[in-house]
Amino acid sequence: MRWLAAGLRAWPLALLLTLAAPAGAHAQAAPALPAITLGDGPPRLDGEELGSLWLDATGSAGIDQVAGGDLHLKPGSTSAIHDFGDRGALWIHYRLALAPYTRQGWLITLPSPVLDFVRLWQRDADGQWRSQTAGDTVAVDAWPEPGRYPSFRLDLEPGQSHDVYLQVRSQTPTSVPVRLESEAAHAQQLQVEYLGLGVAFGALVLLIASCAAQSWAYRDRIYGWYAAYAAATMLGLMAYTGVAAHLLWTGSGFWADALQGSLALLATGAAVLFVRSLAGIAVRHRVLARVTAVAGPLGGVLALAYPFLARPLALGLVAAYMACAVALNVLVAWLSWRRRDSVGLWVLLAYAPLATAVLLSLARVFGWLPASFGTLYAIVVATALEVPLLLVALSIRARERHGTQIRELALSSQDALTGLLAPHLFHDRLRQVVARYRRDREDAAVVFIDLVNHGRIKAHYGSAVAEQSLLRSVIKLRRLLRDVDTVSRVAEARFGLILEGVTARTEVTQSAARLIAAGLMPLKGLKPDVTLQFHIAAVVLRERTMDAPALADSLGVLLDGMSARTRRPIRFLEPEVTQPAPLDDDPAHEGDEDSLLPEASAGLASS
Repeated sequence: MRWLAAGLRAWPLALLLTLAAPAGAHAQAAPALPAITLGDGPPRLDGEELGSLWLDATGSAGIDQVAGGDLHLKPGSTSAIHDFGDRGALWIHYRLALAPYTRQGWLITLPSPVLDFVRLWQRDADGQWRSQTAGDTVAVDAWPEPGRYPSFRLDLEPGQSHDVYLQVRSQTPTSVPVRLESEAAHAQQLQVEYLGLGVAFGALVLLIASCAAQSWAYRDRIYGWYAAYAAATMLGLMAYTGVAAHLLWTGSGFWADALQGSLALLATGAAVLFVRSLAGIAVRHRVLARVTAVAGPLGGVLALAYPFLARPLALGLVAAYMACAVALNVLVAWLSWRRRDSVGLWVLLAYAPLATAVLLSLARVFGWLPASFGTLYAIVVATALEVPLLLVALSIRARERHGTQIRELALSSQDALTGLLAPHLFHDRLRQVVARYRRDREDAAVVFIDLVNHGRIKAHYGSAVAEQSLLRSVIKLRRLLRDVDTVSRVAEARFGLILEGVTARTEVTQSAARLIAAGLMPLKGLKPDVTLQFHIAAVVLRERTMDAPALADSLGVLLDGMSARTRRPIRFLEPEVTQPAPLDDDPAHEGDEDSLLPEASAGLASS
């Protein structure tokens, strides 16, 4: 009976415990979150594991509901990939305490330039909730701390615990990196980041300027296309890293969010067209050339449509287009390299790391990989490697093309076999020399040389030996000529020379005799043993002046009139015959000029 009496005495206590049970259960369901002390110790803390989380699938919860007792928030990691859905929001709760006598303030930072919307909630001095917003869809001018990614300054009283809430939205599944850092650490981190980005963008600007200058100086459009491609790539990287929203279009959240995808599509389309032009696949791979010709402009069309499409559909188009474009560029480079084109190797080396970086970025965008330095900035590093490698490939291709153009010009200005001046340019030069002699009396001699036995050599030994004899003739000619003299192959086995400053036949005769002697000397070791026989016709302009075509025709007639076995292989055009001028100073005939003409004629006839 004593146990019954004890039970009756204990029932008020049991009733009290029963009534208090919900409160106890409530306390166990939401244990107090330990406070994180911020002070003069470590200047930076990784906040990904220090808070409690709750994913609001509908996005309708407010701060009062979330902060009313932490009913839904549980310890978790923000580094995990969270699927926000169309309207979802991730709530992150931190309990922070500022150590007494701390010398500097603290900030909470989310170092991801691609987060759409971030809101920080903290209480003011009156205990009311106050919020600050940042993110891609908010104009940077309205951010509390303008920058590439969201940062918020914490308002903490020393020695007290404060609850801080982050509300994060994103159109794609992603992780949410969070850092707690002091003001000094935050400023230093920003400087280091902008130093690296400044080096990359500065190199791109230098390349763009140099390529634009080369395109203008050399009238080479391919350098202009490269400058346009590099500019589109640089703008795409600036938008992707948040630099453009921070420094260029700071007043529009819409464009800050939309231009990331638009510029990425534009840069990718420019890359397809540039690689297509650089690799030169239009002749060898016609189907692939048509595909790339369509894929490049398609990037521009998608870039214009991207801002006005639903974000999930737009992101899907960006991913599909970039993956296909990278695959096309790698395929084009590989096919070019396979046919032993060195340009293809350089393009392949440039796009292999870029393709990897693009795949990592796409995997991060679709929530397959968490946001980290590697997934966020791999594309920046890959682009920093890709641009100079593509410039090397461009330089090789430009050098090859310029070499081809130089050879084409040489074919129009030089003889294909001997490399001497083309006949039409020689005759132009001859007209200039004759005109200059008539105007300024600048002396010169014109010489035509025939390789007399060229026809016999060709008939007995073939065309190869005949061409070899012409080349040997050119070598012997160049040994006798000065740099200022002009030499050309004016016919199959005939050479034309213009000797500047020659005033007498003796200078021409000496050079011609040495040439004839050199041709008759056999070349040691030559098989067959062929000698060269030359006939030479010349004129000194001081002795005879006529129009350039008539002069060339006269020399040709003089050469054609020589027999093959002539003993006078060197001949000159005869000087012009002139009549003596009347003696005006003879007083006996002064004033009677007509009477001199019959006498002068009779004197010439008798002579």
